[in-house]
Amino acid sequence: MRGADKSMQQKRPRYRVSGLVVAPAVTFVLMAFFAWGLFNRDEALPSAMLDKSVPEFSLPPVLGRDDGLSTQDLAGHVSMVNVFASWCVPCRAEHPLFIELAEIGEVPLYGINYKDPPEQARAWLDELGDPYTRIGADRDGRVGIEWGVYGVPETYVIAADGTIAYRHVGPITRKVLKETIMPIVRELKSSAPEKVAQ
Repeated sequence: MRGADKSMQQKRPRYRVSGLVVAPAVTFVLMAFFAWGLFNRDEALPSAMLDKSVPEFSLPPVLGRDDGLSTQDLAGHVSMVNVFASWCVPCRAEHPLFIELAEIGEVPLYGINYKDPPEQARAWLDELGDPYTRIGADRDGRVGIEWGVYGVPETYVIAADGTIAYRHVGPITRKVLKETIMPIVRELKSSAPEKVAQ
């Protein structure tokens, strides 16, 4: 019987999970969670800046553009401010919506280019198109800190009185733009007469 037991044990296949299989599987799962987190961040993250005045700032223009961006540029009219960077994958995903928004012309869109090498920022805009009325280059990220930026992209709706009315963290989708952001913009425009900033 012992010989039979030994024979049975030898015949049983032994399964070993190779590290070459486990490592890629674990990597794939971690990348899937990272991608999900990147595109499903909560746009309703709290911000200490909501309903407060836009911070005082003045940024130089992005390389190849004539106009920078400052607090005064956002005064007297309802507008949107998008914080973006050329190295930001979700920024590329939302960019076509901003091109469409600029073509419609319902609300001016301003840009804060966040921690971007100047040449890369210019190349990115030249490649994808420039939907921004003005863009400020926040090369060291200090203005972003004053705005309370967690990371890019982030988009803000600014009321005509210069206060931050809404903040969206993460890439803008068509649904968010249509069902959330534009209704806020329209409500703000109807509730306060706009003045053209000089």
